[in-house]
This record gives sequence, structure tokens and C-alpha cells, in this order.
Amino acid sequence: MESTLTDCSRRGERKWEETNMKKLLLISCALMATGFSAQAQEVTFRLAHWLPPQHAVSLTGIAPWTESITKASNGTIKFEIFPAQQLGSAPDHYDLTRDGIADVGYVNPGYNAGRFPIFELTGVPFEANSGTRGAKAIHEWYQGKYADKEMGDVHFCLVNPHEPGRFHANVPIKVPADVKGKNVRPAHATMARYVASLGGSSVQVPSPEAREAIARGIADAVTIPYEAMKIFNLAEVTTFHNDLPLYLSAQVLLLHKDSYDSLSADQKKVIDAHCTPEWSKTFSEGWAEYDNGVRQEMIDSPEHEVYTPTEEETALWVESAKPVLEAWKKDAAAAGVDPEAVLSGYRAALEANDAKY
Repeated sequence: MESTLTDCSRRGERKWEETNMKKLLLISCALMATGFSAQAQEVTFRLAHWLPPQHAVSLTGIAPWTESITKASNGTIKFEIFPAQQLGSAPDHYDLTRDGIADVGYVNPGYNAGRFPIFELTGVPFEANSGTRGAKAIHEWYQGKYADKEMGDVHFCLVNPHEPGRFHANVPIKVPADVKGKNVRPAHATMARYVASLGGSSVQVPSPEAREAIARGIADAVTIPYEAMKIFNLAEVTTFHNDLPLYLSAQVLLLHKDSYDSLSADQKKVIDAHCTPEWSKTFSEGWAEYDNGVRQEMIDSPEHEVYTPTEEETALWVESAKPVLEAWKKDAAAAGVDPEAVLSGYRAALEANDAKY
């Protein structure tokens, strides 16, 4: 009898072991299938930007990008979004990200004059003809050689230019000479230099504050993409639009270094897969579509004049921008790089992506 009970006990132990081994095997296979280890911790990144939450970048760039990362990481990377300068003013977003106040920051390098002299080439007029194709080109050109040099204290991720910006004003600006004596809110440091070279004065405010500057008579004009006519209500105070595409303002998406470094190897792979030239292009597409739609609304509106410069006037604009490029070359040389080599590489990237003006 005792022998029978012992045999039954042993068979029961073997059955328990087999059953639990199967369970462990299934759990192990499930973890392997997800690509994430059992030790992967959930993180919630603070993402800071200075645009309104209803802006096209928020809805068609940031939202799908963050959602894709959360899905690809099986929910282990989540985001808390802080829009509309909630964590700090627009020009401070680079430092917010560097210092870890934000884990991810949406940054306009042009708001920090002289700080990123190589990247400022992207704002020189008459170089790029497209925000979306330009995004991919700038990413390929800048990340490979220059991001570590100029932005080495953060983790570089994406480039997000708008469609080429124009002059929008409450008075006609048809030729470069019309800028003389005007107060203009420029898009960034390079456009401020351009305005000054034309005899205008710069009113330095971030784009969300541009409407107020014109409404109060502080500025007569802005350089900005068409989408700002709606999202920042600029159509209420500017009714003249020079339809000549001039320049890009290329924002960047950056990560706090320690936030990135603290991720597991699998989580880093997810982030890396969302910080590519292709993602820069995808991230920028919705903004471009919205911008083109607002442009058409301005063309169709009887209250607005959308002016197309003649060939002669266009030649004047192109000629007027040449001193800005020469000034950039001096800045680049002072930063310790060969300006001709940098310019050649940038233009080659634009050409390769059908984005050269």
C-alpha cells in the first residue's frame, strides 16, 4: 500500500512539473515574441512643445509618432504631452530637453541665434523647395556629420520643417525694397539677418505671439508659412501675401540623453526606428498638407491679396538673399568647419531628395 502511495505521489509530482514547465515555456515564448525582456520597465516621457494642441504638428506629427512608439514598445514607452509653452518659452526648449525638464523636446534651433551655426544653413533663403522632402534631406545631411558637433548634449531624433515660408503683411511687400523701414517678425535668426540686410527691423517673438505683435502695431509683417494665417489667427491682421516661397524653418525633435540611455536595449531599438530620415518626412507631411490647404483658402478669399512676383521681381529677391549666404559662410568658418564643404553636402542631400530650390 505504501509503495502504491509513493508511486502515485511521484507520478503527481512529475505531472505538476510537466504542467508548470509547459506554462513557463509558453510565457518565455510570449516574451520572445514581443521582443521585450521581462525586466523592461514602463516609462512615461514628458514631451514639451510650444505649439497649440490643435496645431497640425500636434495632430499629424507628434500624435501619430508617439502612438506608434507606444504600440511598437508594447506599451512600455508612453508620453505625457506639454503643449503651448507649458514647461517654458519656445526659445528655451533646447535647454529644457538638455537639462531633463523634458524627456523629449520640440525645438526651433533658429530661436537661439548663433548657437547652431551649421544648422542655420537650413534657414537660408532659396535653398530648399519643400518641407517634407527637405525634412528627409536635412536629416540625412545633418545627423551623419554635424549633430554630434552642435547638439551633442542631447539625443538627435527628427527634423520637421514647414513648407517654404513667405512674407505676409498689412501693407504690400512686392519687391525687396518694400521691406526697408518695416518692422518684421522673422521666423528665425537667419531671416532676421535677411530682414536687416533689406533695411527692415526685426521684432523677435515666437510664432504664437506674432499676431499680437502686428495687432498692437509693433510689427508690419511676418515671415511665416501659410498655416499660421489660421492656427495663429494671422489672417485677421495680414491681408497681403507675397506668394514667393523663400525659406524653411526646420524644427528638430530631441531627447534628453539620460532618458534615452536609461531605456532597455529593446526600447532603444523602438526609439531608433522612429528617429530616421523617413520618419522626418512622414512627421512633416501633415503640416505640409494643412499649409497648402490654407494657402488655397487665402487665394480664394476676396479679403486677401495673394501676390505672385514677376520674373524680374523674383530675380531681385534671389539676388537680395546672396549676402545672407555669405554671412552664413563666415559664421560656419568661425565655428571651425569648411563652409563650402558643408554647403556642398547640404545641396547634394537636397538634390538627392528632389528638394533643391
